[in-house]
Amino acid sequence: MRDWTHEEHTEATRREITRMAESLAGGDMSTEVRTCPGWDLAELTAHTGGVHRWAAAMVRDLAERRYDRETMETGLPARAQDRPGWLAEGATLLPEALLAADPDAPMWSWGGDRHVRFWSRRQLHETVVHRIDAELALGVPVSVDEDVAEDGVEEFLDILPHARWSPVAELRGAGETISLQADTGAGWVVTLDPDRFHHARSLQPGTVTVRTSTAADLLQVVWGRRSADDYAVEGDAGLLAWWRERAVI
Repeated sequence: MRDWTHEEHTEATRREITRMAESLAGGDMSTEVRTCPGWDLAELTAHTGGVHRWAAAMVRDLAERRYDRETMETGLPARAQDRPGWLAEGATLLPEALLAADPDAPMWSWGGDRHVRFWSRRQLHETVVHRIDAELALGVPVSVDEDVAEDGVEEFLDILPHARWSPVAELRGAGETISLQADTGAGWVVTLDPDRFHHARSLQPGTVTVRTSTAADLLQVVWGRRSADDYAVEGDAGLLAWWRERAVI
């Protein structure tokens, strides 16, 4: 797995915003997004572009607190068909804010890394996952670069303990392990301890092991974008179901 810089995360974010906007252009914005229940493509686009502008504002200000995203003025177009173009504008707006800031500058974040660099990585994978949502809804082929996907799985595991609004506190155990393995060579093992869980890069099997073809497939598994019928499971399937119900962001 490669080591990413803030600048590389930012450039990859720019590409992903553009890819998502291009996927949406000309599409039926009333199409249901089954991986985000209750949303259609218009709402998915509004959410994603709104998050980009919210993050950009906090980075520009080196915010010491969370801004209220719901009350921010984002310039969201009223007409749904204009929203892909509005989303595409974020490919300039967000990277400009990220690259203008010192990646080591302290600021608010909801993750463990309370620096600007948290946001370049977080916005990359926020965008990747929602591009996947859009492409699944549109019925077009989904692809994610393997190095992006590997970093995305690692980021999910890094930030999961900080998702205090989900049932993460229940993810405890007596040493059981969940192994996530891709045929391309990417692999992680999550260990459930009595007081916490932790993860490490490893190719070892676990109490339960998930096997997929690629890290891109694993990314969709951990973010709940793949059903249990879409990947191979070895070992305690009940443990995996229990983990998946609680390991949510």
